[in-house]
Amino acid sequence: MLKVKKYYQIQTKSKCRKENMVEGECYRISVLTSGLVRLEYSEQGIFEDSPTQSIWNRDLGLCEYQVVDSENQLEIITDRIHLYYDKQRFSRNGLFIHVKGSAVPFGNVWHYGDTEYSFGEGNFKGTARTLDGANGEVPLEDGLNAITGYAVLDDSKSLLIREDGWVETRKNPEEDLYFWGYGMDYLTCIQDFYRLCGATPMVPRYAFGNWWSRYHKYTEKSYRGLMERFKRENIPFSVAVIDMDWHLVEVDARYGSGWTGYTWNRELFPDPDAFLKWLHEQGLHVTLNVHPAEGVRAYEEGYKEMARAMQMDDDSIDKELPIPFDIADEKFVEAYFTCLHHPQEKAGVDFWWIDWQQGSLSKVEGLDPLWMLNHYHFLDNGRDGKRPMTFSRYAGPGSHRYPVGFSGDTIISWKSLDFQPYFTATASNIGYGMWSHDIGGHISGSRNDELSGRWVQFGVFSPIMRLHSSDNQFNSKEPWHYRPEIRMVMEKFLRFRHRMIPYLYTMNYRQYAEGIPMVLPMYYWYPKEQEAYKVPNQYAFGSEMMVAAVTSPCIKTLYMAKTTVWIPQGEWYDIFTGLRYHGGRKMNLYRDITSIPVLAKTGAIIPFQDDYMENANENPKQLHLYVYTGADGSFTLYEDDNITNAYQEGICVRTSYEWHEEEGCLYISSAKGEKSLIPENREYAVTFCGIREAKATCKVSSAGGRIETEIKKEDDVTVLLKNVPLDQDIVLELRERVYRDNDIVNRCYQILDRAEIEYDQKERAFNMIKAEQDKTCLLGKLLVLELESDLYHALAEIIIA
Repeated sequence: MLKVKKYYQIQTKSKCRKENMVEGECYRISVLTSGLVRLEYSEQGIFEDSPTQSIWNRDLGLCEYQVVDSENQLEIITDRIHLYYDKQRFSRNGLFIHVKGSAVPFGNVWHYGDTEYSFGEGNFKGTARTLDGANGEVPLEDGLNAITGYAVLDDSKSLLIREDGWVETRKNPEEDLYFWGYGMDYLTCIQDFYRLCGATPMVPRYAFGNWWSRYHKYTEKSYRGLMERFKRENIPFSVAVIDMDWHLVEVDARYGSGWTGYTWNRELFPDPDAFLKWLHEQGLHVTLNVHPAEGVRAYEEGYKEMARAMQMDDDSIDKELPIPFDIADEKFVEAYFTCLHHPQEKAGVDFWWIDWQQGSLSKVEGLDPLWMLNHYHFLDNGRDGKRPMTFSRYAGPGSHRYPVGFSGDTIISWKSLDFQPYFTATASNIGYGMWSHDIGGHISGSRNDELSGRWVQFGVFSPIMRLHSSDNQFNSKEPWHYRPEIRMVMEKFLRFRHRMIPYLYTMNYRQYAEGIPMVLPMYYWYPKEQEAYKVPNQYAFGSEMMVAAVTSPCIKTLYMAKTTVWIPQGEWYDIFTGLRYHGGRKMNLYRDITSIPVLAKTGAIIPFQDDYMENANENPKQLHLYVYTGADGSFTLYEDDNITNAYQEGICVRTSYEWHEEEGCLYISSAKGEKSLIPENREYAVTFCGIREAKATCKVSSAGGRIETEIKKEDDVTVLLKNVPLDQDIVLELRERVYRDNDIVNRCYQILDRAEIEYDQKERAFNMIKAEQDKTCLLGKLLVLELESDLYHALAEIIIA
């Protein structure tokens, strides 16, 4: 047996505590948490304690439960569930579980073998392997949350992971089920899933910048020229994705196709090492596309080294026999990385785009090649202590451990865009929180500049922002290929993405440390609100923002798109328009092409950085805080070295911000942790959303010192602070605060000005808006004018916001 690399060995706690087990001759029930039980049945009475492809940790701590045991009946009772079992082979009549606290008063009893849910839509769904060829909605696999409050994960066919890190089939077949009964406690369910299956690792900071990707036969010269053009246009990117034409694709027919390749095409890239070095000097990190299915052919530069590693004889090598792809062979996997990937990584490839499209079968029953590629690529990428990352399709529960996810080649259409917000958020129900989509769509479809602009806006408020397109000469995503107004929008939002990196990176840590995915369906925040289940394209984006993607075209007479948004109780600001909303209702929000609804609740604090940083992997010297006034709030900024696994040892820096509404004070704490990771001083700009006038004083904790302030007044007050020492506590006080109201007249004027209706009708409507102070009366008067319905509702949004 080949000795497997030490870095393939994973840290697990796969054996459940004895105290949490209830066992019989042929069954074993492990109470992992109050809502999670493992159900095993084996005719041989042999049960499995090894980690599997999905399950790594079964010791989740001591769990309180009650057992009622009689000769023919076993009951297990926790705070969340009540299990009944007849101690026989699992059957529908003999094994059932009642779930407490589900969203429905009935239908919350699971019977073994249930495949249909007895109430409504049942399971909230999880995700899918790929969106390849999708033109809109595709079927999704089940997730772990449901309207009934329960779900089942069947791990019976999952392979085992040996102590040395390699996989093997189960020697003793058993039924191996995990029952999840968390009722409406959706977040705790997913957090316990992470505890059971492993946390989502942090990805490097640069991953949250913009990725440039296109299936196109670039040359070194043309690729350099494109990156230089982006820099001149002040359009930031952090990841250079180079699709398959980096390698030889036009090969002699006797070798087969050129779909798989590991040898640079030196006609296009004469000096790959210099090219990769240049990309790094531009602050870009590099991933290369690889389709590994066709193995290694004799024309590859690494063929002979790979052949010898596979112990092929000289005759076979001289005959140029191909080396078949065999991910189930330990020897092949070892040579695959050592001979084909490590040399490229030494030259400057940061991670690999694993483009596996050949299904889930291998020569070992139950062994999915995609899972193997994801698992071992991720471990191998981190072999030298750097923070690993892969870029590949979803391969089943547990795939969250191998970020980032590649969702595949979608059709360019409004239907595809409309499905992706729901698809991204719903994946959280199986813990998969790091999807990367082909923003703008990949193939087919037709040109639609508005669609491209809206897709970019959604991409910016996605876990990963990656532009992509096919090799069609008319299909590319450079902003300057679009109409001027769309170009402006795309550039604005691409810059905005990089400004958001401090916030996104903090959410990256939150996902790892607290088990909270970056994108969540609204019912996670508001499980008891029926409206939360009816807005599939609305989602929480981190801790501070709520996004409603615009996925339909503008109304032609208004040049605005309509999006139905449920606004929860409280007061909310749109971070782009500045409009303030009263919550507790569902509204149609209207937006022109320059923005989408992104709401922050009063008390939210969101950290941004400079518009443009040369290297997205550096911690910023300047921060811009947006404080949404009207309620107390806090936010803790997380920073680390951005590239290694030291975060797992707690080597990081945290800076806390607290807004006290009544005092009018923003408290900036001294940085806590390894301060060498951040600058000694920072410049701050602090925008107090909702305050139009104020006077500011900034005090330093040491010796009563002060920091000079400068106030900029636009719609909201912004206070500028220079040379703020990060090892000191700071208090920024706003005095004589004047809060602003929504500017109803001016906002309504802008809507009417664009509307394509009769001028006299515009005039009458606008005069009413200027004259009438009573909002209810105003709405009635406008209704009498018989305005086009969407125009009336667009005005009503402003008036009653």
